[in-house]
Amino acid sequence: MAERNTVRAVLLAGGEGRRMGPLGTGRLKPLVPYGGACRLIDFSLAGARSSGLGEVLLLSQYEERRLMDDLHRVWNRDADFRVHFGPYDRAYRDAGDALPRELPERTWPAERGTADALIRKAEYVFGGGPEQVLVLHADHVYRFDHGPLIAAHRASGAALTVAYQRIERRWVHLFGMVRFDAAGRLTEFTEKPAEPTSDLVFAAFCVFDAAVLRRYLEKLDGTDWQHDISRDVIPAMLAAGEHIRGYEVASHWEDIGTVERYHRAHLRLAADGPRSGLPVERMPWTVRPDVARGWVADAPGVTSSLVPADLVNEGRVEHSVLFPGVRVGAGARVRRSVLLPGVTVPPGSDIDSAVVLENGHVQQVAHAAAAPDTTAVGDTAAVTEGTRT
Repeated sequence: MAERNTVRAVLLAGGEGRRMGPLGTGRLKPLVPYGGACRLIDFSLAGARSSGLGEVLLLSQYEERRLMDDLHRVWNRDADFRVHFGPYDRAYRDAGDALPRELPERTWPAERGTADALIRKAEYVFGGGPEQVLVLHADHVYRFDHGPLIAAHRASGAALTVAYQRIERRWVHLFGMVRFDAAGRLTEFTEKPAEPTSDLVFAAFCVFDAAVLRRYLEKLDGTDWQHDISRDVIPAMLAAGEHIRGYEVASHWEDIGTVERYHRAHLRLAADGPRSGLPVERMPWTVRPDVARGWVADAPGVTSSLVPADLVNEGRVEHSVLFPGVRVGAGARVRRSVLLPGVTVPPGSDIDSAVVLENGHVQQVAHAAAAPDTTAVGDTAAVTEGTRT
């Protein structure tokens, strides 16, 4: 487990979700529901808590009040873990279990990128003299113990340790590509390369030596830069010959940047069920945690789908992921789709390859792949008693 007092964990959560289409309209991207169980931001928070970190500093900008209110209600109920809200934190502490009536006026300029978020909140990032800064993002799906990563970083004496993962080369252009020498030192870091030369990508979380990070932020601030960790800070450190190492993420990790990737990830979850890299049992249950849910291979009305125990189903659900509170009307058919909390599918509807929003809007998603493999593992998986399918 990571040592609490020497590591400052910061969570970058400034996304608007504009690339998500209707799914992101009027919704903060970090709060996009995922996997029938939680929201995107909950993965990084759950990972930090299970790694022994007692606090995560939220660095947000877009509709800050809305996001902070939500996280305070969901996460700041545990005496051993909380989300720190930087200049607004005192107001939330004073409010206790309630929400503050007013927040301090924002007096600093809008952040223009991930590195800008760090330098504008420097007193909260670096205050107290942390030895390391663990940088997390709010739109990645993964469960990871950061303790060994931090220990490896310390043992190496590196200025920075970046998490990386090996993926199919055809997808590398969507990420930050990395290369290492035989000794494990970073030799190349290219954001979204047009012609990838490696199958290794930056998994977007990393550990900085705190003093080194602050030095580079102050050096870059005020220059003609892009205000970004991946486009400015890491390349500047690499060009200066800083000792940068990699740490492989062997477990499931996924970047949810577009509604197409969101939909594809859910199709895999529905197809693989218990064999999934991150099955629902290992997700943080922050959406209706009182409702059981699980994968069903083959049961009356349900095939190869992740469904909640409170599902009311008078139709047919196939290869889909459903959140709690969903009702499927008589004769309706739902295929290769994600149904968000509380959705009601009218009788006789035929929904295929879509994300159905809470208000009933059906967001179609193009899919190039054939229907997922429906081969079940073992016997049919029941959810719990009380499931109505």
